[in-house]
Amino acid sequence: MDIGTIGGLALGFACIIGSFLMEGGALGALILLPAVIVVVGGTIATALIGTSLEKIAQLPNVLKIALFSTGKEYKKTIETLVEFATVARRDGVLALERELDKVKGFPFLYNGMLHLIDGLDVESASKLMEEEKDYILERHHSGASIFKKMGGYAPTMGIIGTVMGLINTLASAGGDPIKLVHHIAAAFIATLWGVLTANLIYLPLADKLEYRSNEEALLLDIVTNGIVAIQNGTSPTLIRRNLELMLPPGERQVQDDEPEGE
Repeated sequence: MDIGTIGGLALGFACIIGSFLMEGGALGALILLPAVIVVVGGTIATALIGTSLEKIAQLPNVLKIALFSTGKEYKKTIETLVEFATVARRDGVLALERELDKVKGFPFLYNGMLHLIDGLDVESASKLMEEEKDYILERHHSGASIFKKMGGYAPTMGIIGTVMGLINTLASAGGDPIKLVHHIAAAFIATLWGVLTANLIYLPLADKLEYRSNEEALLLDIVTNGIVAIQNGTSPTLIRRNLELMLPPGERQVQDDEPEGE
């Protein structure tokens, strides 16, 4: 589980609810079922109208990507590519067919290996892998865009809930003034939930999915460059060096050699 995402959500709710309680508020005052129904149900309804039932049905899987860190194994992937380069240089490209079982769980790398084994030229293989990468990232972007839309809809649903509450409150004006004040306060709970869910849940989750997509893009670029390098007959040592240069400096095993001053 991604500690940053879960911890951020917990900290956010703790700060907001804790501040409310410190000011003398009651927790029960925040949990009004009608307000929650308008905000949460209305947000999902508007997202459904703007997208499709299939996209909404995929939200649990998309949410899983945001909440659980898979940990992109850049170094392990580089070592795998270096190993394949060594096999190809020693035994020929066709010998890589024996290595396919090692990457069945990584379809993008698996398909790249097939391009090698099938004898595709560098330009064709690179083009196919770039197209596959675009399709993968587009699916990721689609999931993030749903949460962005929900982040835009939620505050509006909150305002609608507040207006509905104020209408009912004003319609019963003339009664007990204390009850009237309580009803007005309760009406604004919908606005609170709309702004809260948008800025603490939907929009941050959209940003996290974009972050995950960027991680995936780097991994796919590493694989693409590695496959192309193997096709070009680049030495395994140089492949490792070039691929590790794509990583942040702190994650590299091979560092740039700087000439010492004489």
